[in-house]
Amino acid sequence: MNNWLFTFFNYFMILYSAGLILSYLLMTITSFVQIYRRKKYHSAEYIKRILLNSPTTPGISIVAPAYNEETTVVDNVRSLLDMDYPTFEIIIVNDGSKDKTLEKLIENFELVEVPYNYIEHIKTKPFRRLFKSTNEKYKRLVVVDKENGGTKADASNAGVNVAQYPYFVCTDVDCILNPQGLYYLIWDVLSSPEKRVIAVSASMRMANGCTLQNGRLSYRRPPGSLLPMFQELEYMRSFLIGKTWWAAIGGMPNVSGGFGLFDTDIAIRVGGYHGQSMAEDMDMIARMTAYMYHTKTPYKITQIPQTVCWTEGPSTLTIFNRQRTRWGRGLFQVFHLYWDIVFNRRYGVYGMVTLPYLFIFEFLGPIVEAVGFIVLICLIVSNAINWTTFWLLLITVYMFMMVVNTMCINYDNYVERVYTHRRWYAFLLIPAMLEAVIYHPLTVIFALKGYWSYITTGDFKWGEMKRKGFKKEASEATNQNNTEDDILEENAETTAQNTNNPQ
Repeated sequence: MNNWLFTFFNYFMILYSAGLILSYLLMTITSFVQIYRRKKYHSAEYIKRILLNSPTTPGISIVAPAYNEETTVVDNVRSLLDMDYPTFEIIIVNDGSKDKTLEKLIENFELVEVPYNYIEHIKTKPFRRLFKSTNEKYKRLVVVDKENGGTKADASNAGVNVAQYPYFVCTDVDCILNPQGLYYLIWDVLSSPEKRVIAVSASMRMANGCTLQNGRLSYRRPPGSLLPMFQELEYMRSFLIGKTWWAAIGGMPNVSGGFGLFDTDIAIRVGGYHGQSMAEDMDMIARMTAYMYHTKTPYKITQIPQTVCWTEGPSTLTIFNRQRTRWGRGLFQVFHLYWDIVFNRRYGVYGMVTLPYLFIFEFLGPIVEAVGFIVLICLIVSNAINWTTFWLLLITVYMFMMVVNTMCINYDNYVERVYTHRRWYAFLLIPAMLEAVIYHPLTVIFALKGYWSYITTGDFKWGEMKRKGFKKEASEATNQNNTEDDILEENAETTAQNTNNPQ
C-alpha cells in the first residue's frame, strides 16, 4: 500500500473522529438545555390532575406483539392493565407463537373467542380470531391471534387494525411500563396546538436486576451482569442525549420499537409499518415524516426524558448477537428503501440533516472502523504508523466519550433519579470505562454481520428472544414480607450467578 494512501486515511480518520466528537458535544449541550426546560416547566402532578379531570383527554390503545413469550407474558400483561390513565385498551397480538403464550393468556385472563368485524386497514398476515375476557376486571384486554408474519412490524400492524382510539402506543410484551407514563405522552400531544404531534418518544431502561411486585417494579437497580449494564448505559445515552437533540431540531430519526406513541390516523394513512421491516422504529417515522412533508402539514415528534418503559435486555452473547444483527440488517434496509430522501431538500431537516448524519456516522461507522482496524494492522506490520498521532487520537476519543457517559449519568439523576438508591449510579461508571474495549467492538461486528445478512439472505425472520423473567418479591410468591436487605441479598446472589455464567 502506497504511503499517500496511508496518509490520506490518517487524515480521514482524524476528520471523521473530529466530526463525531463535535456532533456529540453539540448534542450533549442542547439536550441538557431541553431537559432543564422540561424539568422547570413540567410538573408531573399538574399534568396528571389536568388530564385526569378533562373530558377531552383522548383514549390510547397499547399494542404489544407477542411471539413465544410464555415466560413473562402473564406478568407483563398484568403490568399493562395496571396503567393509571382514564381511557385505554391493551391489545396483545399473538403472532403465531409456537409455545404456550396464547394458552397462558386464555387461562390467566379468562379469555373467550368473540365475533369481531376485523377491518384490514393495513395489510398483514391472515387474522385468525379475537379474544376478550369474561371477567370485568380485564375488560380493557383484547388478544388478537394471527398467523406469524416473520416480523414485529406485521404483528404491530394487526394491532393497529384493531385499535379503537386516536393514538396508539407500540411496545413489547416483555416491557414494564411506568403506570403514569401515558400522561407524559399525551401531554406532549395536547400542549402543541401549532403543530400536529404525530409521535412521541420516551426513555427506556433495562429491567434486568430489578424486582417486580404486583406488576410494578418495587426495587430498581442497574443490571447485575456486564452485558445488560452496557445496554443500560447505551439506552441512557441514546434517549437523554441523542433523541432529545433530534427532537429539539425537528429531525427525530426514530421512535423506539420498544415504546412510543403514534397518531393512529396518520399511521394508517401511510400504510402502517413496512410488513417486512426489521427496523420498524425508523421505518414508521420515515413514512410518517415523508407524508407530512408531502401534504405540507406542520408536525412535531417529541422526546420525553422521564423513564416510561423498562425492558429485559439480552443477557447472553447469543441473544445479543441475534438482536444486533437484526438491527444492522434493519438499518441497511431503511437506507435501501428510503435512499431518495437522503440529502433531499424537500424533506427539510429530516432529509438534509438526520438521514445524512445517520448514514455517515451510524451506517458507515462500523465499516469505517473495520477498515481502520485492517489499515492499522498493515501500518504496524510495515512499521509505518505514527504512534504519537495514534495514541493522541485514541486517548482523545476515549476521554471524550467518558465525559459524555458521565454527563449522561448525571442527566438521568437530575431528571428523576430512577434507581432506588443513588449509589447505584456509581456502578454505571464500570461499563463507561470498559465500553470502548469490550462492548463497542461487539456492536461493530454484529452490525457488519447484519449488513452482510441483508445483502446475502433473502428470507429473514423476526427471531426469538429467550426471557429469564423478573425476580418477584417474596410477599407476592409466599405471602411473606421481604425487607430491603433481603432484596439486596437476592440481587447479590443473582450478580454472582451471572458472573459465574460466561456471557
